[in-house]
Amino acid sequence: MQKQLISYKRHRFPPQIIAHAVWLYVRFNLSLREVEEMLLERGIDVSHETIRRWVRKFGPQIARNLRRRQRRPGDIWHLDEVVVVISGRKFWLWRAVDQDGTVLEEILQSRRNKRAAKRLLRSLIKRFGLPKRIVTDKLRSYGAAKRDVAPGLEHRSHKGLNNRAENSHLPFRKRERCMQGFRSPGGLQRFVSIHSPTRNCFSVQSRRRTAMAIRFHRLEAFDIWKTAAGLV
Repeated sequence: MQKQLISYKRHRFPPQIIAHAVWLYVRFNLSLREVEEMLLERGIDVSHETIRRWVRKFGPQIARNLRRRQRRPGDIWHLDEVVVVISGRKFWLWRAVDQDGTVLEEILQSRRNKRAAKRLLRSLIKRFGLPKRIVTDKLRSYGAAKRDVAPGLEHRSHKGLNNRAENSHLPFRKRERCMQGFRSPGGLQRFVSIHSPTRNCFSVQSRRRTAMAIRFHRLEAFDIWKTAAGLV
């Protein structure tokens, strides 16, 4: 599938600098002002507000291109939800990862019920087809949603089996603390739609843990990022 073309026209800074600033912000637990400081150390004088606009404009386009290049997910999906408080109101970020920890889907919803679980499951099946098995915690909404959406799908429901999903929340939680929370539901949904494809691209799978394999994986990820950002 062809990548979406990204135009950097009418911007004062070269595409390499813009893409690098976006990469720093979405790849690492850095604030906009920290990215501003890191660029200034390299002689690039750009304000944190400009970086914010770059992330908002180019981040979603790069993320879409990364998702198009993402490998086919595994056939075992781990589903879970994590609570997020925005302006004093509770929301639930419904998330799905495969057995290798690749983030498949993230949907922010205001409810923790059958309808919300069905929305997550339908979105996953529409994108990736039916898996071999889904693994969840004891929340009954998953079982009810599965019976409506995919009755024949194998479903294992046990708190101890869902550590893969629980562990996948950690990078999101670290980022949430760094950003001191999110200001709006839309802002959170936009951010995770950029953050997760980038993390998927650079995360090293467990079977590639030798030093040489990690180095080659990172070099490959840099090439993928540059292609997704329209730099090559």
